[in-house]
Amino acid sequence: MNGLSVSELCCLFCCPPCPSRIAAKLAFLPPEPTYALLPDLEATTPSSSGTSLRGRTPETSMRWKLHLTERAEFQYSQRELDSTEVFLTRSNRGNRIGCMYIRCAPSARFTVLFSHGNAVDLGQMSSFYIGLGTRINCNIFSYDYSGYGVSTGKPSEKNLYSDIDAAWQALRTRYGISPENIILYGQSIGTVPTVDLASRYECAAVVLHSPLTSGMRVAFPDTRKTYCFDAFPNIEKVSKISSPVLIIHGTEDEVIDFSHGLALFERCPKAVEPLWVEGAGHNDIELYSQYLERLRKFISQDLVSQRA
Repeated sequence: MNGLSVSELCCLFCCPPCPSRIAAKLAFLPPEPTYALLPDLEATTPSSSGTSLRGRTPETSMRWKLHLTERAEFQYSQRELDSTEVFLTRSNRGNRIGCMYIRCAPSARFTVLFSHGNAVDLGQMSSFYIGLGTRINCNIFSYDYSGYGVSTGKPSEKNLYSDIDAAWQALRTRYGISPENIILYGQSIGTVPTVDLASRYECAAVVLHSPLTSGMRVAFPDTRKTYCFDAFPNIEKVSKISSPVLIIHGTEDEVIDFSHGLALFERCPKAVEPLWVEGAGHNDIELYSQYLERLRKFISQDLVSQRA
């Protein structure tokens, strides 16, 4: 019976958990915000890119300044501050979503739409984004999920999908970036909205970093099928992705077992050569040299050969 205990089976079939309860139990740990957005009273235009204000509210057309607290563990230099833009947009579920766009490489062909992992927000991720974008020659766009950072609302599976839709639309309309120049990157819980969006829209490429197959399979590792009440069913959506997919997973991942990455790789028809990082856990893959090496090769070689 899929290796589940009698009590677990009784729980599933007598009182199956709803997706929101699975999601809340497994995933969402928003930290105390590590940043704030302060109105820039000296400028009210949204961007130096010259994009139109049509369809914007006063909130979304206002310029904002990024204020990092000590908990962010990183403070910007003026140069980095000048290359970073923060703003608010609205999701179709009515939540205000905090967004960050970093021009790491002015001549970059690609922009990475990054969906971060759990228990962090944009303030904590900003230094990583700057380093990553500079090293892989890409600009970075990221956002906070509902209930994280300055984003309003509460974390939920439905809000995750709505949040990334809002980020996708903001990236496309505010900066005029076309889908063929957008790389969707999801880390851990961030692979959930990434897979969902990639299954609905074609883009340049997709990176799944320490991905999960589904909520039930994390909670009950012997689960072999996707139940109707399962949350985060990446395993059922990944086959619909039409863009090249790079999957990265540590072989000693203590949070989301390595088997999840393998299962998604086997199910994904557009997967390229994966990166299995021997000995890496859930939160230290970036410390291994092959991480940046594989990303650079994926962007500079794999994507070129896929388009040929």
